[in-house]
Amino acid sequence: MQSHSDSWRVSRLRPALSSLKPYVAGKGFGEISRKYGIAPETIVKLGSNENPYGPSPKVKEALAAISPERYPEPEKLLAGLANYTGFPEDMIIIGAGMDGVMDTLTRLFLENGDQTFIPTPTFSYYEILSIMAGARPIFSPRGQHHEVSDDLPTGTKMAFLCSPNNPTGNVISEDDVRGILESTEAIVFLDEAYVEFAEKSLLSLVKRYDNLIVGRTLSKAFGLAGMRLGYALAPRWIADQYRRAAPPFYGITCASAAAGSAALSDLPFMRESVKMIVAERQRLQKAIASSPSEANFLYLDTKQPSSEIVERFQARGIIIRDCRSFRGAGENHVRVTVGTPSENDRFLSAFLEICE
Repeated sequence: MQSHSDSWRVSRLRPALSSLKPYVAGKGFGEISRKYGIAPETIVKLGSNENPYGPSPKVKEALAAISPERYPEPEKLLAGLANYTGFPEDMIIIGAGMDGVMDTLTRLFLENGDQTFIPTPTFSYYEILSIMAGARPIFSPRGQHHEVSDDLPTGTKMAFLCSPNNPTGNVISEDDVRGILESTEAIVFLDEAYVEFAEKSLLSLVKRYDNLIVGRTLSKAFGLAGMRLGYALAPRWIADQYRRAAPPFYGITCASAAAGSAALSDLPFMRESVKMIVAERQRLQKAIASSPSEANFLYLDTKQPSSEIVERFQARGIIIRDCRSFRGAGENHVRVTVGTPSENDRFLSAFLEICE
């Protein structure tokens, strides 16, 4: 095979890659087990905002019945989403995780020279999508209480809002979202990945504003993180174009389609797991006096550098998230997923040793 120089290789790549900050995922059982010599089954994973109760038992039944040699048929999944959201199927778009949905949406709206609006700290994939589309992300630091500025720069093509926000856990009020929608010509993407854990959704606004898209996922409340299944509610003029540009079968699999439709058929299971998570979130908030959260995680200030705090938790077999990878989060914040009562007890015991 012919070998080329480093300069040749660089010249083949898109220049935008030089400014790309890669997405940093939470650490897994295997990595911590190998590093610290801890048995995987004893590790408590509170770093990736997963649902510790998993999906409805109906999901396993559905997965056992799939035909992996067949391409996915999303009709049942779309019907389940329509029933759950109250939206017609022609306003529902689906993809391989919410990141898959956003990837197709940015291909609809963004091109070289455009700019996007991103309040920070927040989910870092918005920045990656902007840069890879050739757009320039404009970062807007959140206020003291993590509030979002409604002063979008002139010429903004897309705005990315997250409510409840990852990693801070706070929500954006309906008045603030309306204010942004009515003051800009930008397409506003409102990420509601964690909304089932919050008091209110702003989904109904999609029917009133033709520049609003609300993204959702089945990874969190429905316990399907491993299935990579996301969706969004969009005005028909956007949804129609999305279906033209989306990958074949929207990038989903027969397994994810079956799992999603099964989970949506058992809403009582999902709601019960959410109820237990919210109760544990409230218990944790009181125990450690954290800032309010309407998600399935807490955002904590640390006196010591977050990297040191996370390392000490990991050495005890407890995975929490170092927030240094979130632009604008600084060096002294960690994010802790709400687990089961026993997992949370493990965390609290370590917290009292490490952070008090």
